[in-house]
Amino acid sequence: MTTTLNERLRVPVEDRPLDFYQCAISRWCTGCGDNAIMTAVQRLCRDEHLPPERVVSVSGIGCSSRLPHYLNSYGFHGLHGRALPVAEGIKSRRPDLHVFVITGDGDCCSIGAAHWLHAFRYNPDLTVLLHDNGTYGLTKHQTSPTTPLGVRTNTAPTGAAMEPLDPLSVALGATNASFVAQAVDWLPEVLSQILSLAFHHRGFAFVRILQRCPEFLPGLFDPWINDPARIRLVTHDDALTPSAGLARSFPNREVHDPSDLDRARRIAADRELLPVGLLYRDAEVPTYEDLHPVLRLPSERLQERMEDELDRFTIWPDGQRLAQGGD
Repeated sequence: MTTTLNERLRVPVEDRPLDFYQCAISRWCTGCGDNAIMTAVQRLCRDEHLPPERVVSVSGIGCSSRLPHYLNSYGFHGLHGRALPVAEGIKSRRPDLHVFVITGDGDCCSIGAAHWLHAFRYNPDLTVLLHDNGTYGLTKHQTSPTTPLGVRTNTAPTGAAMEPLDPLSVALGATNASFVAQAVDWLPEVLSQILSLAFHHRGFAFVRILQRCPEFLPGLFDPWINDPARIRLVTHDDALTPSAGLARSFPNREVHDPSDLDRARRIAADRELLPVGLLYRDAEVPTYEDLHPVLRLPSERLQERMEDELDRFTIWPDGQRLAQGGD
């Protein structure tokens, strides 16, 4: 019988309403996809009975990075592009916490790209949500790494001149990638299922979420919203299982084995159909925590080791080190 983390930690299960996990009214624009993503995170917390004191959301800079201000839990609003190293530090010291990383297409795929790639290689136990609206919204509509070709922005008034970066293909080509999925903010049923899969994956669970920006790129995703036949719904009995009603709306469905990396890469590279679902999962990739047993030492032992190491470089006043029992 499978037990949850809360059961293993003997945390009392307490039913909480959805609004319990909101601590402030969001300042996102009306119709912004960030609102839908926030609701999906709150539903996950409610359905998993997560105590707010065991949840940490970490963000960088951008519209999406406001989420820690609105989620009733611990939060850390960090520097631009630095959400991942902050989250890795938190998780390495407190492996009992549920750590969510909230990042945007600029925050993750531009200034934070080096951290992003190496996080796949380290495979820390984090749930990472990439809010991808194809623009720098917080700074009022500049071209981002994922801005579609030809789209006009304040920094590309005649249209973006380069093909956009594909976060899915990058993720599936990264060393030690263990979980890669794609969701869209306008399909809450699918979004919630994918977030649940990511949460229960032990390792670096990366979810790209296509997110609407009604202020600067209104209508960007309308072709897929208005015509579900342009979406490839990637399903599997052990992954995404849409309801019968939802399945009827999407004629292009593919039963995909998420352990098939080659097929996952071909699905991601297909420009005819937009993939939605779990593309790849490998539960056998060792996590950073598995490879570094020192992280499992009691906090007192870790502090002692750190102090001993730092003491090697301390310039002690005459006799003080000897008085403390040192060499």
